[in-house]
Amino acid sequence: MKKNLLIFSLSIFTCAITFAQDSTEVSKVDEYNKWSIELGAGQSKGIKPYSPGYYASNPDKVLGSFTFNHFNLGVRYMFSPKFGLKLDGAFDNLQNLSDESLEFEMRQIRIGLQGVINAARLFDIQESLGRFGMLFHGGVQVAQMTPQMGINEGRNEWNGGIMVGFTPEFRVTKNLALTADFTLISNVRQHFNWDGSYSDGNNNLAGSMYTTSLGLSYSFGSHKIHGDFATITTKQQEEINALEKRVGQIENDMSDSDQDGVPDYLDAEPNSIAGVAVDTKGRMVDINQNGVPDELEKYLNNTYVTNQTYNADEKTSEMMKKFINDGYVATYFDFNKRQPTNVSTEGIDFIRTYLLNNPSASVDIIGFADEIGNTPYNNKLANDRATNVKNILMKAGITAERLNVISKGEDTSVDKDSAGARKLVRRVTFKVK
Repeated sequence: MKKNLLIFSLSIFTCAITFAQDSTEVSKVDEYNKWSIELGAGQSKGIKPYSPGYYASNPDKVLGSFTFNHFNLGVRYMFSPKFGLKLDGAFDNLQNLSDESLEFEMRQIRIGLQGVINAARLFDIQESLGRFGMLFHGGVQVAQMTPQMGINEGRNEWNGGIMVGFTPEFRVTKNLALTADFTLISNVRQHFNWDGSYSDGNNNLAGSMYTTSLGLSYSFGSHKIHGDFATITTKQQEEINALEKRVGQIENDMSDSDQDGVPDYLDAEPNSIAGVAVDTKGRMVDINQNGVPDELEKYLNNTYVTNQTYNADEKTSEMMKKFINDGYVATYFDFNKRQPTNVSTEGIDFIRTYLLNNPSASVDIIGFADEIGNTPYNNKLANDRATNVKNILMKAGITAERLNVISKGEDTSVDKDSAGARKLVRRVTFKVK
């Protein structure tokens, strides 16, 4: 038992020292509070050795009775989120707790140096534990024993040994945690029995005791939460998060709002008409630069009129009117902008061409905005967009009385959380009257 305790204690101490040198675990040294002050009070009991007729527990009480005779104070420094060192001191006053034992009193002052392992972080279960935590500790200790009665009264004896224990924690506030500790101490140079008499030589200078206590742990530093419970991002996790962000950005960039085969991040005209041929930049092909995509123009010419009579034919005019009124012609805007995008001037030119070829026609210029921002602001933004399109047409030779501005405000027909979808509703459409 003693050998196993020694191995376990030294293992904790060695792990804490060894892994404390691991500086790659946390990306920033100040991501958690490293220092903690700990204090506790509880009961200590000497297990062995005793002279005949002496014992610590009261056999008539549950768990042998309880008395506060142990007090400790320590400071802990965590080299990493998982491993640290603890320096602590304790005072113990051991007495007989029953009249059935001979009377004795032993006082002990102890100093210990221990390695500390944050088991919750070591086993990566801190998230599931929430406000709870668990520490393992183990190391070496030196103590001064002083009998308060008997033949050795007032005589001091120094001894040393190992100690090992565990400490459950519960975070009460951001920097304060309630602790419960159990520690087992094994001495390797103990001449006194716990009752103050000299130990028999057959005990081989060995002695043992245990302490149980409740206490508080206060973590201090630049951060606002106890170091044992702070959320810490390791370099590995940062790399994973960065990779996920890059993958998400690629997925977003590769989205194709208008389904023209050109990803949005390369698409200069992300609102092209479905089925109309586009160039490598996503722009509808319009070689003759008349504002009508060539593929659509060819369809109209073949279906309704020849090229030579296109502007004068009544059926073509009605078809173009329906084309405009159904929303196929639009002008688009960047977020929170009032002037059209460069590629969207094709829609304005289309309306200008139609109005020039149909002098009796007038048009409603209808402004829209997405749902980002407050509604009154978006109503005004939609009106400003329609007004700016009107001004462009007026400067292009269309009289003001043929142009009527209407603000429709927010367009709620798309998912407002989708950046690509919002591009489609930041627009101005037209309605021929």
